[in-house]
Amino acid sequence: MRVMHIVGARPNFMKVAPVIRAMSAYPRLFQQVLVHTGQHYDYQMSTLFFEELHLPKPDHNLEVGSGPHGAQTGKMLAEAEKVMQEEKPDWLFVYGDTNSALAGSLAATKLHIRVAHVEAGLRSFDRAMPEEINRIVTDQVSDLLFTPSQDGNDNLEREGIERGKIHLVGNVMIDSLALAIAQAERFAHLRAPGLSELMERLEGQRYVLVTLHRPSNVDESSALSKILSALVAVSKRNQVVFPVHPRTQQRMKALGPEQWPDSLHLLEPLGYFDFLALMRKAAVMVTDSGGVQEETTYLGVPCLTVRPNTERPITITCGTNRLSPLGGEALGAAINEALDARGSGDCKGPPPLWDGHAAERIVEVMVGL
Repeated sequence: MRVMHIVGARPNFMKVAPVIRAMSAYPRLFQQVLVHTGQHYDYQMSTLFFEELHLPKPDHNLEVGSGPHGAQTGKMLAEAEKVMQEEKPDWLFVYGDTNSALAGSLAATKLHIRVAHVEAGLRSFDRAMPEEINRIVTDQVSDLLFTPSQDGNDNLEREGIERGKIHLVGNVMIDSLALAIAQAERFAHLRAPGLSELMERLEGQRYVLVTLHRPSNVDESSALSKILSALVAVSKRNQVVFPVHPRTQQRMKALGPEQWPDSLHLLEPLGYFDFLALMRKAAVMVTDSGGVQEETTYLGVPCLTVRPNTERPITITCGTNRLSPLGGEALGAAINEALDARGSGDCKGPPPLWDGHAAERIVEVMVGL
């Protein structure tokens, strides 16, 4: 069985790594081809993740780069089609809700290549989010849909997907996380410049860890200014650590020069292990990332998601996540409240099947075809 994996953005790398590893245990059954669209392309957002997750060097790099959604997706679709015509895979595996997943699934479908979607069925029910459109379209053209939680199954069946195509396997993101935690000694010495010194200074102190990158939070100067004001206010009482996504860096520069307090630590983007080291010890996580909502749920770290909705409701009902006001004094108050409360979930421990073996269940399905 010739399987092509197509990835392009930071979250994809954590999801594809355990699937490639699980398929590699059956070398007589699977021949794998890895395609990188180049959606994320710099060292911190791409190359470092390949190194840390022990991913093989991509067989093809489309080098699409950044750009408007339509132009980026169109270029990916055209280039992915060429690679598929050359490699002739039996299956294309796509991951999550990125433009890379959408472009790859469309190109494969038009070439009559079967598509498997890992992390299928998630819905925010907010079609203003580009990722929501990517999820819906990718699921509709997929032949196998691997879901991380029961709500994914329910969403797909409600949208008319045949039940036989849907397989509840658990969360492959947690596969990578569980392995990283088990090998924690490997990243005891942090790689990012100055991070070891910062963590030594933070030892024994509560700190808030922040990630922001979604357009609704960072592209509009008024929204970003409100969030930054809330973080400055919180930093008067607690340390705040903020690895700044390249997209957010650009928007912050556009706001003009700013004198940040010493207790608000702005960092360059971090590798997987460095970020995990910070997240494990954070008092509160503030994010708009889908993957971070899942990781904090697994780790038991209180999480505030700076969005009006989430496509991962299980992290609220069975985790440590809660939705947060979008900025200003309300966000600051929510962060301070979260510092004194341990989440809002109803479960003890991770959700069902978030056990580090989701990729193995995916391979079991493929072997049984």
